[in-house]
Amino acid sequence: MDLIKLFFFVLVSFHRPILSQNTFSTSVIPIKKDAKTSLHKISLSFAEPQGEPYYLIDLDAPFTWRDCVMRNPRGVACGLEEGCRFPLSCDNTLCKEAHFYTNPICPSLNITAKYGCKICAVTPFNPISKSCKISQFTTDLVNLYETDGWNPSTSVFYPFGKQYVLSCAPSSLLKSFPKGVRGVASFSWSALAFPSQMNVLTSGNKFSLCLPSSSLGLGVTFLGDGPFYFTSNPNLDLRAFLAYTPMIRTDPKSLGYYFRLNRIIVKGKTVALPSIKNSLVKLSTVVPYTTLRSDIYTEFIASFSKAAIFIPQVNAVQPFSLCYKSIVVGPGSMWWRVPKIDLETENGQIWRISGENSMKYMGNGVSCLAFLDGGSGVKDAIVIGTHQMENNFLFFDLDNQSLGFTSSLLSRGTSCSSFNFTQVPE
Repeated sequence: MDLIKLFFFVLVSFHRPILSQNTFSTSVIPIKKDAKTSLHKISLSFAEPQGEPYYLIDLDAPFTWRDCVMRNPRGVACGLEEGCRFPLSCDNTLCKEAHFYTNPICPSLNITAKYGCKICAVTPFNPISKSCKISQFTTDLVNLYETDGWNPSTSVFYPFGKQYVLSCAPSSLLKSFPKGVRGVASFSWSALAFPSQMNVLTSGNKFSLCLPSSSLGLGVTFLGDGPFYFTSNPNLDLRAFLAYTPMIRTDPKSLGYYFRLNRIIVKGKTVALPSIKNSLVKLSTVVPYTTLRSDIYTEFIASFSKAAIFIPQVNAVQPFSLCYKSIVVGPGSMWWRVPKIDLETENGQIWRISGENSMKYMGNGVSCLAFLDGGSGVKDAIVIGTHQMENNFLFFDLDNQSLGFTSSLLSRGTSCSSFNFTQVPE
C-alpha cells in the first residue's frame, strides 16, 4: 500500500463501513445526460437540503471540486452536518499530491505568506470554460450503495457517509456548466480521483462507465470489478463482451486515458493515413464529439464519403461538414446501412463505431457524421468524445493499465440505460 493509499486508509478509519452478511466489493452510481449540452453528470450528494448537486464527469481532472464555502466552526470537529468541513493544511500528504498536478495556466499557489500553512491552496479547473480559480482543499461525505451486479442494495458501505477530499470553489467557476451541475467529479489517473479514493479499501482500482444516449434514461458507473448485469439479459455478465487493450499513461503527471491505434477502417477499407500507426487516442467526457487533427480528418471524411456514396447528401449543418438525408439515417431508421467505422488498437482489437454512434440527428430530416476537425496544431491527434462513447460499456483497470470496451451495446440488444436501479433488501 503506497503512502497516498495509507493516508486515505487513516482518513476513512473514522467512517468505517458496516458490512452486511452478503458483502460486495462494487458500488454503483447513476449517470444522467444533460439534454441541452449533451454532457454527463453524477450526484455525490450526502444530506443535501437544497436537493442533489450534480458533478460533471471529467477523465482529466486531478481532483473533485464543487462550489462551497469553508465554515468549519472554530474548536468544533466536523460531524455529519452539511457545510461543516475540515480544511487541509499545506503540509498534508494529499495537498502535496494535488500540487504535483498544478495547472500552468492557473493562478500561483504561493500564498503561504498570507495564510501560513493552515490551508491547502489548490486551483480547481473548469474544463468547459477553460478557467480556474484559487481555492482550498477540504473534506466532504458521500454515500455509496453497494451492488451485487443486478441492483443497488438498500444498505450502503458507509451508513454515516464516507469522507473524501475535494476542493471548494467559488460559484463563478460554474460558468457554462449544465443546469444543476455544481462541480467536477474526477475520474482520472490521479490518486485524488473519486474512484481512487472510494476504492482505497477494496482489492483494486477499477471503475466502469456506461454513458446514456438520452436524458430520459439513467446510465451507470460502477466502482469495482463487478459483476455487471443489465435487465435485458439478467443472466449475462457484461464482462463477457469486453475486449481489452493496453491503457497508456504518457508521463507521471498525465491524468487522461490513452490507447494506441494501429489504423482506422471505414467499411472494411483502411483510411490512407501512413503516420497513424501507434498514434495515441484520448478518451474525453468533456468533448461531445470525436475530434481529429486536420490531416486525419480530411482523409477520414473522404473515406467515409466514398463509402456512403449510396446515401443522399444534403447541405452541412454546423458544426459538422458531412450530412445526409435522415430518411436513411435518422432516429429509429436502418442504422445498419451507415458505413461501419473500426478503430484497430495496437494489439489488434476492434472498437466498432456503428451508425448510432457515428451519426447525429440534427432535425429537419438531416443526420450528420458526428466527427469534428480539431485543427492542425492540436495536442492530441484523436480525441474520442461522449457521443461515440454512449451505449458503450468501458472498463478502466488502472491497476493493470488496461481498457476494456464492448463497442455498442445496442447491437447486443441492450443499452447503458438498462441497469435496474430498483433497490433490493439484503
